[in-house]
Amino acid sequence: MTLKFILHYGLHFIAPFLIGYFFYKEKWLKVSFILVATMLVDLDHLFANPIFDPNRCSVGYHPLHSYWAIAVYFLGLMPSKTRIVAIGLLLHMFADCLDCWI
Repeated sequence: MTLKFILHYGLHFIAPFLIGYFFYKEKWLKVSFILVATMLVDLDHLFANPIFDPNRCSVGYHPLHSYWAIAVYFLGLMPSKTRIVAIGLLLHMFADCLDCWI
């Protein structure tokens, strides 16, 4: 197992539960599953050819991984109703950025 794999999937599957547990104690499980569900943003990979390319950086390539989309995700942090989803989307983008950097 490589460091890249551990970081990427740790941020996708472990970090949401840690965020939920430490920052949303009363509803940590619900929040954690919402954060994990934001991985559905990867559905935009279905529009790429090939669908998966291990050497391609997702950020800036796929529509829901574009810099404009990331700006919208940051705006989503402001209203409390969209904050948890925005945190999940930004965590996802961070994990994908790490892939590009490593």
